[in-house]
Amino acid sequence: MKKLSVSTCLLLTVFIGGSVLRAQNAPSTTKITHVLVISIDGMHSQDLANWVSANPSSTLAKLTSTGVNYPNAFTTQPSDSIPSTVGIFTGASPALGGMYYDDAWHRAWWKPGSNCTIGSAGTAIDLKNTIDIDPTPPLPSAATSIDPTKLPLDPNNGCLPVFPHNMMRVNTIFEVISGAGMYTAYSEKRPSYDFLNGPSGAGVQDLYTPEIASYNLLDPTLDFTGIQTFDDLRVTSVLNQINELNHDGTAAAPLPALFGMNFQAVNSAKKSSTTSGYADSAGTPDAILLGALSYVDNRIGKMLSAFQPGQLKKTAIVITAKHGESPLGNQRTIVLTSLIGSILKAAGISTQKITQKTTALIWLTDQTQTAAAVAALNASPLLAPNLNQVLSFGSANFPFPDPTVDPVVPDIFVLMNNGVNFEPSLTSTTYAEHGGFGENETHVPLLISNPGWTGVTDTQTVLTRQIAPTVLTLLGLDPQALQAVQIEGTQVLPEF
Repeated sequence: MKKLSVSTCLLLTVFIGGSVLRAQNAPSTTKITHVLVISIDGMHSQDLANWVSANPSSTLAKLTSTGVNYPNAFTTQPSDSIPSTVGIFTGASPALGGMYYDDAWHRAWWKPGSNCTIGSAGTAIDLKNTIDIDPTPPLPSAATSIDPTKLPLDPNNGCLPVFPHNMMRVNTIFEVISGAGMYTAYSEKRPSYDFLNGPSGAGVQDLYTPEIASYNLLDPTLDFTGIQTFDDLRVTSVLNQINELNHDGTAAAPLPALFGMNFQAVNSAKKSSTTSGYADSAGTPDAILLGALSYVDNRIGKMLSAFQPGQLKKTAIVITAKHGESPLGNQRTIVLTSLIGSILKAAGISTQKITQKTTALIWLTDQTQTAAAVAALNASPLLAPNLNQVLSFGSANFPFPDPTVDPVVPDIFVLMNNGVNFEPSLTSTTYAEHGGFGENETHVPLLISNPGWTGVTDTQTVLTRQIAPTVLTLLGLDPQALQAVQIEGTQVLPEF
């Protein structure tokens, strides 16, 4: 597996009167006072390039012409929405952030309702709709909140419920920015994104998290019409914030120093298209993906049009994606989700949890069986044709802490070849997936734009977690205020 690297060379940055002067390819000396972060979930770097080339008058093309474009940007590994979002807003890798998936396992916490006495330690970490007070709220508001009785319990903290923000191991840029006296806001896809608040639980002053599953409980990403309606809920919240109101427009509020949202439309298009969103293996969008890209481009255009001219000049717009989707083209290979469990069972190995999309994350019941489990998976003739690599602690490319020490780290990661997805049936109608380590899911767009800048393309390999210290730099704050910058040395993006 090819390992990604990031240049360690930072360009000289000088602060004069609040303005940022860049030593090379200077976008602008205008003082940035607002940053709008947009994640187009499911979008690949190639999607942005193809869209801009085919639509030179589009909103994204205009942003590219006045922005710094990073065509070799990569998100976290694994590329699930949870660790990817943590990376964007903290600068942390999953190894430091300690969040690996929205469906995971924790060996030290206890099950909801156990009172830390009934049964034994170990519980699922569910960051989907099942922890909501109402998992199926009525339309169109889809407003829900978290039910504490459905949360894991921490025996080292009085057996209190573990809210998503309690799972965060490092601080967020929301906490740094609000701590500097600036106003913060964000809109995401479900209440579990409470983790954006950071360990303090208070980083985002206007956090709007309607439940995506209210549009299609079985698989909300496959209801393409409902997804656009859902995205529009958050578009409206951002428009309200641009107009100096809170997210629902009921009260006055400052224009946030940091705000934004994620779009689900592109993600949904790729999952619901029978060709995974592409007309050919070269990545030409099919009609479904083209419609989603047009929709997102239009809505971003509405946001930019809502700014007062003076406000927009002081605003940096960040366009990225938490993850791409696999396959990147019109051909997928399915491996049944039952296969890995059956291989391990035949070898006499039991598991606490197996989470599978494009990569399998495995938490074993008996961690002393790790080597035997790896051997069984590597030896399986049924898995071999589609297998890239099996990773466990001690293997050359295992980038995570020791699972016998860190209670949340999976014991084993089963990496598949590009275009291989785990599905419960060979006739599955989910045509694209993400969450793994591969090129298809991790190679994402990254663009930072301002109307006063000159377009620059920087082809260095960069990581989306470099967005976090870059946002602080843009706002005139110290990136060293982020714990991930201190611990992992996460760098400001080149050109800034």
